Amino acid sequence: MDAGQVAREAAERLGPAEADAFLARLEQLSFDITGPLSQLYGDVVDVGSFATGLVLDALEAAASRPAGLRRLDRRREIDQAWFQRSRMIGYVCYADRFAGSLQGVREHLDYLVELGVSYLHLMPLLRPREGASDGGYAVADYGAVDPRVGTMDDLQALAGDLHERGLVLCIDLVLNHTAREHEWARKALAGDPAYRDMYLVYPDRTQPDAYERTLPEVFPDIAPGSFTEVPGLGWVWTSFNEYQWDLNYANPAVFRAMVGTMFDLANRGIDVLRLDAAPFLWKRMGTDCQNQPEAHLLVQAFRALTRLAAPGLVLKAEAIVSPEMLAQYLGGHDRYRPECDLAYDNQLMVMLWSTLATRDVRLAEAALSRRRSAPSPTSWVTYVRCHDDIGWAVSDADAAAVGLNGFDHRRFLSGFYAGTFGGSFARGVLFQANPATGDARTSGAAASLCGIEAALEADGDPGALTAAIRRLESMYAVAFSFGGIPLIYMGDEIALRNDPSWAADPAHVHDNRWMHRPLMDWTAAARRHDPHSVEGRMFAAIRGLAQARRSLLALRAGGSTDIVPTANRSVLAYRRAHPRSAPFLSVTNFSDVTQGVDAAILARAGLSEPSLVHSTTGQVTLDTGWIELPPWGFAWLTGS
Repeated sequence: MDAGQVAREAAERLGPAEADAFLARLEQLSFDITGPLSQLYGDVVDVGSFATGLVLDALEAAASRPAGLRRLDRRREIDQAWFQRSRMIGYVCYADRFAGSLQGVREHLDYLVELGVSYLHLMPLLRPREGASDGGYAVADYGAVDPRVGTMDDLQALAGDLHERGLVLCIDLVLNHTAREHEWARKALAGDPAYRDMYLVYPDRTQPDAYERTLPEVFPDIAPGSFTEVPGLGWVWTSFNEYQWDLNYANPAVFRAMVGTMFDLANRGIDVLRLDAAPFLWKRMGTDCQNQPEAHLLVQAFRALTRLAAPGLVLKAEAIVSPEMLAQYLGGHDRYRPECDLAYDNQLMVMLWSTLATRDVRLAEAALSRRRSAPSPTSWVTYVRCHDDIGWAVSDADAAAVGLNGFDHRRFLSGFYAGTFGGSFARGVLFQANPATGDARTSGAAASLCGIEAALEADGDPGALTAAIRRLESMYAVAFSFGGIPLIYMGDEIALRNDPSWAADPAHVHDNRWMHRPLMDWTAAARRHDPHSVEGRMFAAIRGLAQARRSLLALRAGGSTDIVPTANRSVLAYRRAHPRSAPFLSVTNFSDVTQGVDAAILARAGLSEPSLVHSTTGQVTLDTGWIELPPWGFAWLTGS
């Protein structure tokens, strides 16, 4: 890397103080830039020249960064744990389904503030291809917003509104592939060899056949196989759908173009980039082509270069992989190597739904006890539901540890939540059922999977409805307190249920995940202040969790979570600790009847002079030697 050239241009492009800060960041990050690049591209480019070019790109982005964002950068460089605060509470939605447009989102910010939200994640909104687009994940233009929701200027204005209120904005960046309508793909089809090399293209089936011997299918039902024949071009790698072309990250031009996209989005005011499909970025014959070492090197280099240009930007990994592999996307290797700042806690989500179905916490205790922690500078993102299906990622080893057969348990869960298991309260459906393997995933809104839909169908049976609302509240209570940034999926706060008309849109008819991506029901939301309505009860429950969480230093990221076994197989207990706080204990009853726990658990968790912070009913007796929890109830306790 030509440090002298960079220093000269920094002095010219930035003022003295800004240039000095940029060069200080460069000195700190230089190894994290050149190290991965040397391993990735040392055989195909002069890494010194390539790195210099990338650093100059970062310099140009830093020089173009608006003044308000530079002020945020300075604050976040001083307070590097800013995103780990216990007040960080997220909300996830599609802009169009929440409010019609980006302007509509701006008009509903008071609603989010009332709920207690400080982090807004808008699902994919960069311009997709027309027609089927995998829910917006087939991007035709990284530099434009879907015209149905607005423009880049609208996105920048929304980011400004959020920053004025102390909120942050997250959007999706699809890294692994583009739509076949993207400019790069169109130029590849037109015969430009430089753009053809930006994709993975083969002249015949020889190599695709060899790769597919070990490649799992992502969508075996609606998009079988991993390659698509494109007339005039060849066999194109298409991991997800035939209209989504996988990018060739072995080509350094792809890496540079994607870094440039990150710089541009950061300068629009985006605070968090969700890196979609990060595990898929590198392909290797004889493997499943996921979680390859080079994928981690790419993310390391992305992180270092974006931190150089926009130090306030946070990267979030969308990596739905095994717990053993997940911590690596947070830098959890043999030694800490900075990658993403955030990653989804998919295992916690799966364990919550498993426990809800079985009324038995032992699998969750075993699985959550043995996994690796997030490195302290990073954080999990915890959630109950998301826009996607639920894949029943219960490992055979975890199942065997508590006497279960992994295959049978996964099959039970998919049947239970599809409502085909006797006594199930769930109203979900199977997604991507694979007759050859017996595997199936689950679609359905959280409220429908928890039994709220079934209870309302049963003439509003008050007991069944209370139980269902408490199930959803307790699930969120765990997500809010287990450690990390909790996310509320749009509509859960008002118990929004499955969309019965999801298949009416021809673009959605073959993808039943749209049943849990309904339009926001603002008429229902208007009932949130009625304490007797379903919406009012659920909104108060989620808002209460947000208010209680904000006061608890133990719940900020960067601390530790330890399972505290109880003698009751229906009660999940865990302790949260942070170096600067009193210990915290959560106990949750995953059963249909009142359950109790020996109050000695308070001493085992290190709580002296324990006190109740928050609970399902607002009260818990602590002086009888027994902690009693109502059906599907929880309690949060802390001590000195």
